[in-house]
Amino acid sequence: MTSLGIAEELAKKHKEISVAEFFERNKHILGFDSPTKALLTAVKEGVDNALDACEEAGILPDIHVEIRKGKRNEFKVVIEDNGPGIIKKQVPHVFGRLLYGSRFHAIRQSRGQQGIGISAAVMYGQLTTGRASTIKSKTARMDTAVTMQLMIDTKKNRSEVLKEDFFVWDGKEHGVRIEMFMEGRYVRSKQSPLEYLRGTAIVNPHASITFIEPDGLKHVFERVSEKLPDPTEEIKPHPTGIELGIFMRMLKSTDKLKVRTFLQTEFESVSYRVADEILAKAKLDRTIRVKDIDLDRGRAILDAISKVRIQAPSKECLSPIGDILIRKGLRNVLDGAKPDFYSPPITREPRVYKGNPFQVEVGIVYGGQLPREHQVQVLRFANRVPLLYQQGGCAITQAVEGMDWRRYGLDQKGGRGIPHGPAVIMVHIASTKVPFTSESKEAVANIAEIIEEVQKGLRACARRLQTHLNKKVRKKKAREKFDIVQQILPMIAEKSSELVGKPVPALGPVITQIMNVIWIDDTVEYQKKRHKITLTLYNYTPTGKKLSLYAEVPANCIDDKSFSLAPTRMRSSGKIRWDLGRIKTTEKLDITFDLKGLDKRDFDECELYVSGITAANVIGAEALPGDWDIDGEEPELAEIDPEVASAVASTELDDIPVEPEEKDEDTHPIEKEKARPDMDVIPMEEKRVKPDKNTLPKEEKKAKPDKDTAPKGEKKAKPERDTLPMGDKKARPERDTIPKEEKKVRPDKDTPRIDKRKASPDKSPPPPKKQIKSTRDKPPKKHVQSKLEGLM
Repeated sequence: MTSLGIAEELAKKHKEISVAEFFERNKHILGFDSPTKALLTAVKEGVDNALDACEEAGILPDIHVEIRKGKRNEFKVVIEDNGPGIIKKQVPHVFGRLLYGSRFHAIRQSRGQQGIGISAAVMYGQLTTGRASTIKSKTARMDTAVTMQLMIDTKKNRSEVLKEDFFVWDGKEHGVRIEMFMEGRYVRSKQSPLEYLRGTAIVNPHASITFIEPDGLKHVFERVSEKLPDPTEEIKPHPTGIELGIFMRMLKSTDKLKVRTFLQTEFESVSYRVADEILAKAKLDRTIRVKDIDLDRGRAILDAISKVRIQAPSKECLSPIGDILIRKGLRNVLDGAKPDFYSPPITREPRVYKGNPFQVEVGIVYGGQLPREHQVQVLRFANRVPLLYQQGGCAITQAVEGMDWRRYGLDQKGGRGIPHGPAVIMVHIASTKVPFTSESKEAVANIAEIIEEVQKGLRACARRLQTHLNKKVRKKKAREKFDIVQQILPMIAEKSSELVGKPVPALGPVITQIMNVIWIDDTVEYQKKRHKITLTLYNYTPTGKKLSLYAEVPANCIDDKSFSLAPTRMRSSGKIRWDLGRIKTTEKLDITFDLKGLDKRDFDECELYVSGITAANVIGAEALPGDWDIDGEEPELAEIDPEVASAVASTELDDIPVEPEEKDEDTHPIEKEKARPDMDVIPMEEKRVKPDKNTLPKEEKKAKPDKDTAPKGEKKAKPERDTLPMGDKKARPERDTIPKEEKKVRPDKDTPRIDKRKASPDKSPPPPKKQIKSTRDKPPKKHVQSKLEGLM
């Protein structure tokens, strides 16, 4: 046979392959590669379709899932929902035809897109058992429900309806029920249908899910939110990252004549101004026609798009879960482990990869009965669907492994890999097109933009965990120190008083010297469907302090009229700032306000930060992070009721008259005897230590014998340095020649030194050093001496 004859024979064997026939021979691509995984995939596809249908119809989902054991390795999988139902004409296409759906061409977030999932489960069931699947459907306009038994003709990718009938579905206004028989194996593991439904309940807190296992054990995941996710709207493709082939195809299929109009109408976030800028950078005329764009010009336009700043796509195409619902979902499912801390979840701003918008959400749970010696559990989700397989090949896992978790309080050998500790890390990716590694939708592809965004969200959420752990440890240590001081000092004071026959001195100043911290407590109480928050500041330092206090609470929940102290600034994102005036030593300040519209378990702890003071001297709050006001777009200031602001104005610290600190009798009880303010609380060996300059009143600072305090006439009368002999230079009372003892001790305001220069009528130069006697050489007065002996 000649080579030409062979080619003709081979040509006769060429024929089109049905997509159903292809997946029938390659069922592992769709997730049916093992009996255990097959059951999970069938449940997953049915539940995903049910949730999508209910949300599109604005119905709170009630989903019933049941797996029954049959003969040998056969199982009957039943999935029923209360969705809008499917009309009779569409039932054979939806359940018996692969690549048939309504979401493939729509650029918006949804669980299903290709139209493969549920029909592939029907195909796998008939392939392994030879039995047909039964579908029941009822819409609100149908008086009776329709039931069909069907199989798939894989050669034609069409359904075969074996039986069709109508019946009265009691108690069911609308919904769909599917019953499939398939070969499988049911096990309770991290990749079981139970774990999938548990994860689904976390990211779909608006759904009620009932699951019955083959042994009859029933699990109910109650809905914890009556609010449906915001409906998504279809958008046009975003030009950022679009591929050249797709761009050229769009040019060929458009009906627009000019490229400028094509860019403005066919892409998201492109105005005429942006289109002109793109064409200018591509060095093309703004009047150029679409038909004149060849491959080189098309590539130039794409290069120009990457250099032009284009606004992010509209958020309406995405439906993120939100921090409050993430917290509710985690609590609903993980409360059995009784975690100590739910880190406030993070929702990042949308970004784009290859023209597809996506958004990342992160949450962390810590402590409680979670295992401390095992790896943390990483919960991966995409478009509100749990990802249970191929964890090692997922971009989410790579993002977690690439972070150094040791700095955030978790163990991690070598600074890479999944950390160890009592924690659960949750990552959700919402996108108009999630880049899965395969049709089974089990792992997210390694896209640089996605990994970067996931890590940014993880760092922000982990910082909140670190803040909580640091605050907890520091408060515990400070509380132990404070308790010891409170117990021991009174005992020492009482015994010392008995020995010397003197009254017990005030211990407040001594305690402040030892503690030297600003203590901040935040308490949250739930009363009358409101969270009542109290922020209490104690000044356990020996001086008055000024600082700025910051709090972060859930957005859009603050009652503006509830503030006991009007904030300096309040943002719509839930960030509040108070610029506090001087808080006197041993003084306490309370700030109260309310949150409304939250359930009791939606909020339990404030995030507190400070600035204007050394954060190491503050217990209960951390230093203000550098990205505090960076939230993508600058949020608007929330309006505060003027009447409320005026009502609390009298309580603001800046308006409170502040007395000089040395006249506080509780702080300095022996001031009347003209002794140093801290003489009765500082041991003798510490009196030579130079007090902090912030602890001295302004009057004392002015009394310092510095050269700047002399009158102008005396300054002019000072001899010049170059005209004095060496001996006179040494006698000059300059700052550098004052003994160290005199430098360390600043004179008290009420016992100033005698300034002979002021008493001199002829304003003569200051006397030499030998004529100045230090006040420290004078013996203390008798009544002061007796006080000192009593303290010693």
